[in-house]
Amino acid sequence: MATPLRERSVGDRPSGPVAELHAIRKKALQGPGDKATEAQHAKGKLTARERIELLLDAGSFQEVEQLRRHRATGFGLEAKKPYTDGVITGWGTVEGRTVFVYAHDFRIFGGALGEAHATKIHKIMDMAIAAGAPLVSLNDGAGARIQEGVSALAGYGGIFQRNTKASGVIPQISVMLGPCAGGAAYSPALTDFVFMVRDTSQMFITGPDVVKAVTGEEITQNGLGGADVHAETSGVAHFAYDDEETCIAEVRYLLSMLPSNNRENPPAEAPDDPAERRGERLLELVPVDGNRPYDMHQVIEELVDDGDFLEVHERWARNIVCGLSRMGGRVVGIVANQPQSLAGVLDIKASEKAARFVTMCDAFNIPILTLLDVPGFLPGVDQEHGGIIRHGAKLLYAYCNATVPRISLVLRKAYGGAYIVMDSQSIGADLTYAWPTNEIAVMGAEGAANVIFRRQIAAAEDPDAMRVRMVKEYKAELMHPYYAAERGLVDDVIDPAETREVLINSLAMLRDKHAQLPSRKHGNAPQ
Repeated sequence: MATPLRERSVGDRPSGPVAELHAIRKKALQGPGDKATEAQHAKGKLTARERIELLLDAGSFQEVEQLRRHRATGFGLEAKKPYTDGVITGWGTVEGRTVFVYAHDFRIFGGALGEAHATKIHKIMDMAIAAGAPLVSLNDGAGARIQEGVSALAGYGGIFQRNTKASGVIPQISVMLGPCAGGAAYSPALTDFVFMVRDTSQMFITGPDVVKAVTGEEITQNGLGGADVHAETSGVAHFAYDDEETCIAEVRYLLSMLPSNNRENPPAEAPDDPAERRGERLLELVPVDGNRPYDMHQVIEELVDDGDFLEVHERWARNIVCGLSRMGGRVVGIVANQPQSLAGVLDIKASEKAARFVTMCDAFNIPILTLLDVPGFLPGVDQEHGGIIRHGAKLLYAYCNATVPRISLVLRKAYGGAYIVMDSQSIGADLTYAWPTNEIAVMGAEGAANVIFRRQIAAAEDPDAMRVRMVKEYKAELMHPYYAAERGLVDDVIDPAETREVLINSLAMLRDKHAQLPSRKHGNAPQ
């Protein structure tokens, strides 16, 4: 006979149904037991609940469907029906703002996705979209639960569909903290940012055993799909860290730079760094000689608030730099050529990297600052056959499609099609500035002179002297620092030391910019 509901407590201790509830909750919170937890820790990994505690503000987590259990039978599943079904879902806050989260519990079924497991994730994703709040997934799962067959596999389809529905609506962040194989890897690929932890997280479509069986190649899991591979080679991972604590702390930092949804602006902060701070050091950082390399990171750090810069895809396509920072307390997305790598040219990878970053900034109302020092697109058979035309067009499309405030600054070289693609005034930049060291032209003076004055140089008694003379003439006529400004292609030529103040004032003026694209279902972006 059931205990009456009125028998809720004896003294301070719950009894009856309330006591039963507390016992069930305790069991759900403990999970499969100490042995499973010790095994997880032995791999250098935290448990799902420990990860959630690191991610969210203390005491803010509200769990959803904690008592959910699967209903599958066969293969011994009916005898093993743990609470949560291997995934913890809910919401909490990060720096006081609501964030939704789901975390695979590797201790239960290896974090594998079953029907009930998937339904929980679907629900929390729907809640995040409806509430207009970021979604963070803490991934540590062994793929689909094979014992549940196609029912489990179909659960991924629901996740992919919701990832796509949420794209550009709420920030989606995938944190890889364990294995992610097969179809499961497509969900992170659909999200805005992917974090990975070295040695403990891997992502691949087919594992080492399948690779060996099909191709004969032998490779480890980390060699095939580890954090460094995806951060440096494939570009799948935007961030890679040595441990979970640092990784999750950086997720919190990224969230502080993003709006809750596409209807809001990123959170602003009162700046300690004065807007009028002069950047005399910039004159030393950027050599006047266009052939001398320098580190664009140092330029960025000199311009932004307190030198704080969160670089995205830091180790992939290093010839272009993309990242988030604040100027005057407000978030700005920065795209910049990196003269220290491949002289800052645009190639296939750099175009893809920058295009996706520009699109992300535009989706979440983040103004874009573009710093140009680009000699052109990388020439070569590999680039042409690899599709540099369509990949370069991705970056062009992203800029042309962006309606957020857009400011470009030419530090030094800006040659050819790469200059046009890198948010020139002709493709819609709101404001374009240049330093007195700028060279905006179709190509470098030497190349241009060789084309324009080919016959004169060939016919001269001293071709080398004639070439030098023609190069000097071309520079004087078409490549002096004020040529573009005189023709209205640059809004102003500014003192490098005043750059920070000029940019902050310009961003403030553009804060309420409103631009609309033509009515359409969606564009057909280059692929």
